Amino acid sequence: MKLALIGFGQAGGKVVDEFLAYDASIDGGFVETAIAVNSATTDLHGLEHVPQQNRVLIGQARVKGHGVGADNELGATVTEEDIDEIQGAIDRVPVHEIDAFLIVAGMGGGTGSGGAPVLAKHLKRIYTEPVYGLGILPGTDEGGIYTLNAARSFQTFVHEVDNLLVFDNDVWRSAGESVEDGYDRINREIVERFGLLFAAGEVDEDDDVAESVVDSSEIINTLEGGVSTIGYARETVDSSGGLLSSLRDEEGFDEGEATNRMTSLVRKATLGRLTLPCDVSSADRGLVVATGPAEHLNRKGVERGRQWLEDETGSMEIRGGDYPLSDRNEVGAIVLLSGVTDVPRVDQLQQVAIEAQETAETVQANSQDEFASLMDTGGELDALF
Repeated sequence: MKLALIGFGQAGGKVVDEFLAYDASIDGGFVETAIAVNSATTDLHGLEHVPQQNRVLIGQARVKGHGVGADNELGATVTEEDIDEIQGAIDRVPVHEIDAFLIVAGMGGGTGSGGAPVLAKHLKRIYTEPVYGLGILPGTDEGGIYTLNAARSFQTFVHEVDNLLVFDNDVWRSAGESVEDGYDRINREIVERFGLLFAAGEVDEDDDVAESVVDSSEIINTLEGGVSTIGYARETVDSSGGLLSSLRDEEGFDEGEATNRMTSLVRKATLGRLTLPCDVSSADRGLVVATGPAEHLNRKGVERGRQWLEDETGSMEIRGGDYPLSDRNEVGAIVLLSGVTDVPRVDQLQQVAIEAQETAETVQANSQDEFASLMDTGGELDALF
């Protein structure tokens, strides 16, 4: 699947930068173009892989390259005002060669949180290609303003994109990690899961051909509206091949082992740590992709995994396929669940945001009253003018 990636804000830019590195490392070919948009000059300078001409600074007239300070209303405003600057970079995208746009943004900050929904609306108005969002939720310990930003951005973003893929930082934090190390590891987790999904089906002449190809239409049909989450499980295998492997194939040993392994991996991916935890049975659609050396993948394993997921979700729209990766010593299963509706984290996010908003309004009202009281001299002192 060929994508035009647009990283919006600090988190979005870093993730897109990581996507480029990952795409090159697996020779995936799913990134057609990558653009980074930000209101802070230093964040754009910190990127390593996004081409310089594809780094767009917005909001210079208002914030002078210093960012919007977690004010996502201002982030939305400067995006609307400078949408032509962003469009200038998008005009260089060979749109006839892409399957979709993917806008990546952290939902707790200011620039990405406010600007990503504005850009999504703009792209959908101009182009016929699907516009997807990849939204990264802040941790619950990051503060009330970030939670409020994320809840308001989520509410807006999900209605402006064809599908919103979500990654919840809260689920992926590890105790004892520094903030920088934590975010670097989380970004790698994000790009591996979503990168393998989007790279599936992109093959060169020398690559192994899948038994059941996952093409872009399979992913597009699965991402048909709503909110999505991804699970991934893997295990190491002996991919050395040779005579022993050939003999095992003849005896039927390897086929049975590969089938059982794949079914188990699909279960682990689905019931393990999802990018956004949810009740699996609430999913409308799903996609199972098996990855790894071709000799360890078989149609029966993918089909059994797909049937199991069909039973778990109660959905008839569960697709499946494989993505051979000859240079890996791991077999994995990617499970995409789309149209999920039972998501406790989103319910919690919205409730905390409502409380934070009420608290902020109360504090502001009290502050105005206290300031008025401070300056009240009972009419005995006149101001200069």
